[in-house]
Amino acid sequence: MTGTGTRTTGAKLPSEVRNALTALVVGGIAAILDSTMVTLAIHTLTGELHSSTDTIQWVTTGFLLAMAVAIPVTGWAERRWGGKRVWTAALVLFVLSSVLCAAAWDDTSLIAFRAVQGFGAGLIFPLMQTLAVRASGGQVSSRLMAAVTVPIALGPILGPVLGGLILNWLSWRWLFLINVPVVAAGLLLARRYLPDDRPDPSAARPRLDWAGLSLLAPALAGLLLGLSQLSQEGGIGHAGVLVPLAAGIVLLAAFLLRASRPGGREPVVDVRLLRLRSLAGASTVLFTAGAAMYAGMFLLPLYYQQLRGDSVLDAGLLLIPQGVGALASRFAIGALVDRVGARVATIVGFLLAAVATVPFALAGPHTGLWWLSAVLLVRGLGIGAVLIPPMSVAYRDVRPAGIPHATMNTRIAQQVGASFGTAVVAVVLQSLLGHGTTGAFQGAFWWAIGITVAAVVPAAALPAGRPAATSADEPAGSPAAEPAGR
Repeated sequence: MTGTGTRTTGAKLPSEVRNALTALVVGGIAAILDSTMVTLAIHTLTGELHSSTDTIQWVTTGFLLAMAVAIPVTGWAERRWGGKRVWTAALVLFVLSSVLCAAAWDDTSLIAFRAVQGFGAGLIFPLMQTLAVRASGGQVSSRLMAAVTVPIALGPILGPVLGGLILNWLSWRWLFLINVPVVAAGLLLARRYLPDDRPDPSAARPRLDWAGLSLLAPALAGLLLGLSQLSQEGGIGHAGVLVPLAAGIVLLAAFLLRASRPGGREPVVDVRLLRLRSLAGASTVLFTAGAAMYAGMFLLPLYYQQLRGDSVLDAGLLLIPQGVGALASRFAIGALVDRVGARVATIVGFLLAAVATVPFALAGPHTGLWWLSAVLLVRGLGIGAVLIPPMSVAYRDVRPAGIPHATMNTRIAQQVGASFGTAVVAVVLQSLLGHGTTGAFQGAFWWAIGITVAAVVPAAALPAGRPAATSADEPAGSPAAEPAGR
């Protein structure tokens, strides 16, 4: 593959690629399930651990911050030790920290163990995408991306239901212990099906860009922390929001200036790849897709629980249609992208999701559940379709050496976008609650619709037409840099 870019094709996946994807999906689904289940347990954990809501929220916030810190490390670790070994280590770290979470004796210990667990999850998510592209030999297709994002579709289906069942009939500790058999299966499959990609012992070992990491990791943590605190009293002017946001922006600017300089050591995340139109466009769309997805995912459980008075379990069951729609879209989106191209497929997905959210912006506490379930199914179809097309074109002009960097760029964009979308609707909901619960939820859903419609703008810049194989020549300098002539 030397001298060529990552190719995009709609061909059927070979059996060895399907086996590798199975190993990655089974291993990765535990992290997705864990994040969706624990979110439901905040109220339960507050009582069981004799904590306050403000403190126990760090069970979720700490997890997300640790994820953000881990993401930039994955590219270097994969090149340093090989993807299979780092994947195995990430799963082991995740499952051991899950056991520690289950054994937590107070809120402080649970928050600390959740941070370790978040670091493991932060390695798992980008590695899953990188190793899928590696396993395919660089033959990136919408079918490949549809397969590797299956955990994202299954999480909203299984997470709330399993979480509700556990909280209803078992101890909250089983929210974490359930990860053990899932990760065990993932480890066995990884050992059997993931190729041994350890680097040649005689080859030079890549050195970690410590200076870049010391800028980027706290920058991402600051941005996510500030966004997560945005809905508290005082809003953007509150020190708990303003200080981490400002620090995050300054540190991120410093990192971008340093990482974009020509020559020198390879940065921890090569942002020079964003000069590629395909990757830059895909990363922008994934930012807006993360915002649109998570804005709705934040509001919908609250609508059922706070406005309608449903239990945690009932809310989880009522959200199943959205997860079913998201999963079903993965069986059709590959063929759709091959037929009409990434641009049209993504725009259709965003518009479908926006239209299907409108009924919630008009809904009250007594709106028919069958009607809402039907539109949730349609919303799931739309939301499930918006990730795969941009991911399938993100690697189009990226050389093999740049695959981990391209993955980290897209993953960071999606993670920050998700926090941004959640923060926006949380602020709107909080500010409107004083005028009535029904009106507050309706207003927040209109904002979620606006975010989804706005996402059409960057989606219009994605490549038009069917995916086609492309090639790129490697320029002088970083092996992950922009191909010449682009």
